[in-house]
Amino acid sequence: MRRLFGTDGVRGIANLEPMTSETALKLGRAIAHVFKCRTGRHQIVIGKDTRLSCYMLESALTSGICSMGVDVLLVGPIPSPGLAFLTRSLRADAGVMISASHNLYQDNGIKFFSRDGFKLSDQLELRIESLILSDEIDHLRPTADEIGKVFRIDDAMGRYIEFVKRSLPREEDFQGMKVGLDCAHGAGYAVLPAVTRELGADVVVIGDEPNGTNINAGYGALCPERLQEAVRAHRCDIGIALDGDADRAVFVTEQGEVVHGDRVLAAFALDLHQRGRLKCQTVVGTVMSNFGFELAMNKAGINLVRTPVGDRYIIERMLADGYNLGGEQSGHIIFLDCNTTGDGLISGMQMLKLVKRSGVPLSELIQCMEAVPQVLLCVAVRHKRALDSVPELQQAIRSGEERLNGAGRILVRYSGTEPLVRVMVEGQDGSKIREVADALAVVVKTTIG
Repeated sequence: MRRLFGTDGVRGIANLEPMTSETALKLGRAIAHVFKCRTGRHQIVIGKDTRLSCYMLESALTSGICSMGVDVLLVGPIPSPGLAFLTRSLRADAGVMISASHNLYQDNGIKFFSRDGFKLSDQLELRIESLILSDEIDHLRPTADEIGKVFRIDDAMGRYIEFVKRSLPREEDFQGMKVGLDCAHGAGYAVLPAVTRELGADVVVIGDEPNGTNINAGYGALCPERLQEAVRAHRCDIGIALDGDADRAVFVTEQGEVVHGDRVLAAFALDLHQRGRLKCQTVVGTVMSNFGFELAMNKAGINLVRTPVGDRYIIERMLADGYNLGGEQSGHIIFLDCNTTGDGLISGMQMLKLVKRSGVPLSELIQCMEAVPQVLLCVAVRHKRALDSVPELQQAIRSGEERLNGAGRILVRYSGTEPLVRVMVEGQDGSKIREVADALAVVVKTTIG
């Protein structure tokens, strides 16, 4: 059983376990030990978003890594996908990103990238947990000149900007387009406007004034209302909203309507398929991907492969079977030909390219699928008991499936980043699936809520 790691690293309230300086120091020591596996000096890159607590955790991680004889490269505020890129570019042994993604500023998180820019496997995360929860490496104490050093990489942001631009053909630009941008006061607050401007677009920017406590507060991918207003007010061709660490993007049409993530992935899949660039004629989604998305893909001759929720599970499947496109409803889109993880900036640039090249507004591009009605409810829980060990819940799921009578789908799972149970029900009858979802949520609340 996992005790520290969720679906996207370690996360919690800053300065409470497990997001304390003490645990961060131990995480630094553990990650340094795990990746200290070649001759010569070793280096680990540390990036962060704009939360106040990032300073505290950055210092603790740095101390832990250096105490194991490994050097630290500090790159400052940078999107998570930028940190993945820099880990590869700097030939570092690993990368550490300090961010709680879409959560508000009082939370924080720590996630790791291997030297090739991919998130860690379950097995490696469990190995790191075992090192932290035991005294296995307590005796390892390099001294004198074997202690690690710290270096600051001053041009990290510029390197990442050029990397994002290289994901497009050299002749591609967005002159003549007006683009609304919402940076969530997060890690992408400087790079997203810079990239979009350098590619020739006229930009309207909001959410680009981080102060340490306003990340995701009324702005960004989970709160797109201000971006919708800006797109309408300034008559933008499209709007792009990032989350706190900029590994996902949510889009707003020229009419000011938010686009569901399944529709975004469908538009990208159909475009790559039509141009002969969708590897294996397959797109990777999750168990949460709408059934309407699957129908649209089947109609186009595209296979849908489903994975557990979490972009790293999507990427693991893509790597295993040679696929190059995958994504989640939340806006994590993985273009594996461009980066090793979900990248909100690359997704944004690819969508701008699609809109400009097709000459079709986003509101029309997303009509490529018809969603089946879906209800998603979240219920707070005290402890994460194994769901299959709650008989009342299992009986309620069976009863719900009987009510749907084969014309719908039920999924009940824990959030990997928060103390929540997510109840998803979909089917053709909107009122029936709402009733089934509400009944399941009540059972969750009364048994483990």
